[in-house]
Amino acid sequence: MDKKVLVVDDEQSILTLLQYNLEQAGFQVITAMDGEEGKNLALSERLDLIVLDLMLPKLDGIEVCKQLRQHKVSTPILMLTAKDDEFDKVLGLELGADDYMTKPFSPREVIARVKAILRRTQFQPEVVEKAEEDNDHLVVRGLKIYPEQYEAYFNGELLDLTPKEFELLLYLAKNKGRVLTRDQLLSAVWNYDFAGDTRIVDVHISHLREKVEQNTKKPIYIKTIRGLGYKLEEPKGE
Repeated sequence: MDKKVLVVDDEQSILTLLQYNLEQAGFQVITAMDGEEGKNLALSERLDLIVLDLMLPKLDGIEVCKQLRQHKVSTPILMLTAKDDEFDKVLGLELGADDYMTKPFSPREVIARVKAILRRTQFQPEVVEKAEEDNDHLVVRGLKIYPEQYEAYFNGELLDLTPKEFELLLYLAKNKGRVLTRDQLLSAVWNYDFAGDTRIVDVHISHLREKVEQNTKKPIYIKTIRGLGYKLEEPKGE
């Protein structure tokens, strides 16, 4: 079945361009021209990905993203903006967007980014069964991470992680005990140079700590290595 993508943009020319190119690439596309309509469609439709403009009437893209994440909608979100503004990038990702693109862009670039996000977030049911059967997961005292399912459990409870938070946790776990610089994490998890803005890493680390640390001020899993970066440790027995 075709992957379903919601495109939300108030410029008809961009909406038409993205819809045409996404459909040519094999996607099923639905559209909205304001944030309120986009949010309602995202809440009611079964979607694989949302392409969301930042500047929208009624509700802007930041607010749409924020409200969807508050409603526990974990559908990947690719945000678009005409502004080349660092603050917007960090705020958008802080509120749960998975990726970010600045206008102007080529349709080919958008298609490539959409496919890359979907590759990172999709899995086949038969693979899940095999992963469980083969015990194919990472364990870090209290944490169980299943790479194929894009699921992580903490003390038996499923963690509510965005795709990017999951990828960051997985990469830290695969490199348990190793100090990773912000640039290394940016390159490994975001797959391209995000204008050197390592604050994006700090924001996601902060979100992860809220979900796996009892005391975020004194983390026992994700440690800050001053002047270097971060590392995930196996907490010592109490």
